Amino acid sequence: MKIEKTSFEGLIVIKPDVYTDSRGYFFESFNQEAFNREGISFKPVQDNESRSSRGVIRGLHYQLSPRGQAKLIRVVEGRIFDVALDLRKKSPTFGKWYGIELDSESKTQLLIPVGFAHGFSVLSDIAVIQYKCDNTYSKEHERGILLNDPALTIDWKTDPSVAIISAKDLNNPVFSDAEFNF
Repeated sequence: MKIEKTSFEGLIVIKPDVYTDSRGYFFESFNQEAFNREGISFKPVQDNESRSSRGVIRGLHYQLSPRGQAKLIRVVEGRIFDVALDLRKKSPTFGKWYGIELDSESKTQLLIPVGFAHGFSVLSDIAVIQYKCDNTYSKEHERGILLNDPALTIDWKTDPSVAIISAKDLNNPVFSDAEFNF
C-alpha cells in the first residue's frame, strides 16, 4: 500500500498493491495496522455504498462537529471525479478544493479528513462507490454546499447541461453562506 500526502493537510491518496493472475485480482482495501504505521488516525464505524449513472453529481456533503466524518472513498465499478473542499478555517487551504479521478481499474482511494465537504461526478456509464466513515450518519448535523457555486470554480468534468443533480443538492447554500464549525 502506497500512501501519498497531498498539499492539503490530512488529505491522503492511497494506492493499494493489487495482485493479479489468471483468476482475477486481490488487494487490501483497508488495513488498520498500515494506517497506524503511517500515523493516520482513522477508525471506520460505518460503511456506505452508492450507485450512480453517467452525469450524476453528488455533493458537496459534510457533517458538523461533533459528528464530522472522515471518509475513505473507493470506486468498486466505473470511474468518478472526486472532490474534497477544505472547510477548516485555520487551514492554509481553507476554501480550496482538491480533485482526483478514481476508478475501479487502479483501485486508488482518497482519505478525506474531518472538516472537508465531499462530492463526486460520475464519468463512466455506471459507478459504484464505497466509503468507510469514522462517525455514523446524523441527519441533525448533515450540511451541504452548492456544488456549482461560482466562487468555488469546481470543474466536475461533466457537461453542466446534462448533469443530473438532486433537488436537495441544488438547494444547498453557497460556500460564503454555509454553516461549518471546523
